[in-house]
Amino acid sequence: MYGLRARVAGMVVGGVVTATALTGCTAVIGAEPSPDEPGTGRVVAGTAVKALQGLDVKGRAPMTGYDRDEFGPAWADVDRNGCDTRNDILKRDLEGERFRAGTRDCVVISGTFRDPYSDRVIDFVRGQHTSTAVQIDHVVALADAWQKGAQRWSADRRKEFANDPLNLLAVDGALNNRKQASDAASWLPPRKGYRCPYVARQIAVKEKYDLWVTSAEREAMAAILRDCPKERLPVSEQGE
Repeated sequence: MYGLRARVAGMVVGGVVTATALTGCTAVIGAEPSPDEPGTGRVVAGTAVKALQGLDVKGRAPMTGYDRDEFGPAWADVDRNGCDTRNDILKRDLEGERFRAGTRDCVVISGTFRDPYSDRVIDFVRGQHTSTAVQIDHVVALADAWQKGAQRWSADRRKEFANDPLNLLAVDGALNNRKQASDAASWLPPRKGYRCPYVARQIAVKEKYDLWVTSAEREAMAAILRDCPKERLPVSEQGE
């Protein structure tokens, strides 16, 4: 049986794309029966598995020309609500937040935060030596995006990407520093229970912005999604 499965690796079987998992075994992406089509093994539209199948697979482009400034200032007020994106995300992801007086509930000065990557509870306090305890992570890193399609974009498109709430999460600063520009093939959240939502969010971002994945990245994502084949894509907060 294993020999048969190995021979069909990389082929299309019954209309479903196969992928080689990190373990060296071959898994059919989306082979779990779906809630919409019980017992058929067909992939459900709107799932991370389905979206992953639609992403282009290519090698990394060179880092030539990359600079953080290519994605605009950090952070901008792209939605023109009077608050920069960092404060918007802190306001969204923290609990019990307090604001600096006179900023119309814009500048977050403190709050309680449960880090999705580790499940640790962190007390956020704005200050020169304390603010970095909670950082805003680009789930698909800017440098990663640059190597997988973003260098061809306009400046406005890159600025939109860098400030899109779909691609942003407040996270433990130390873990964000550890992740840097890694994709799913080289870094995943240490909290295993969050890996499915994390990968689904990366896929949603790459689908929205037509970014590609490497073969190693695709295999890593597929391996995670084997444990959650019905994981849905997160909804864009920009209504797109």
